Amino acid sequence: MPIPADWPTTEAEALAEQQRLRPLVQTHDDHDEPAGPLIAGVDVAYDDDHDLVVAAAVLLHRDTLDIVEQATAVGRIAFPYVPGLLAFRELPAVLDALAALTRTPDTVVCDGYGLAHPRRLGLASHLGVLTGLRTLGVAKTPFSFDHREPDAPRGSTTPLTDPATGEEVGRALRTRPGVKPVFVSVGHRIGLDTAVRTTLDLARRYRLPETTRHADSLCRRALTEARNDRTTAN
Repeated sequence: MPIPADWPTTEAEALAEQQRLRPLVQTHDDHDEPAGPLIAGVDVAYDDDHDLVVAAAVLLHRDTLDIVEQATAVGRIAFPYVPGLLAFRELPAVLDALAALTRTPDTVVCDGYGLAHPRRLGLASHLGVLTGLRTLGVAKTPFSFDHREPDAPRGSTTPLTDPATGEEVGRALRTRPGVKPVFVSVGHRIGLDTAVRTTLDLARRYRLPETTRHADSLCRRALTEARNDRTTAN
């Protein structure tokens, strides 16, 4: 898939775009449109040597966690690696993968951050603003933010805070008893309490939400296929 013609190409352009979009993030539940049962997980895999990025979108039913639909998108890497600007590498492919689904997700779970970002616009928030979808981020590490370890039982949480300001930007959430937590943050059109509950609903058997597990597996398989195709073509 082609990179959008107006996509930022420099760090300065990307920073300016984040500052423009940040005020548009809605950090509370959208009560005018209650969340439905279709939840998508999105994830991205790269091969920098072959200038390849692959995104996967896997749509699940919240009640059963059964896969309803899935799609992938393959493209060129849209932006250099710059910490805090990873969304500009990933979003073109993620948008293509979501567009390939025949049904619109009620919620999208990103493998990464939302408000838990230096400029409060991680991938989940950026994606939500661009698409209007309800989004949240579930990350494996706390990035540069502070937290105390949650209590051992499943469902225990502690605040994830910005050390510079003390602001709560997410929560450390224990999804499995005694297993290291995940880090949940608001993306767009969702409150933090709801984002935490949604993550627990999706992580009934494993540390990570089923959305993330399925999307990660799918995009890795698709990257292998795309790499093989590229090698064969050359």
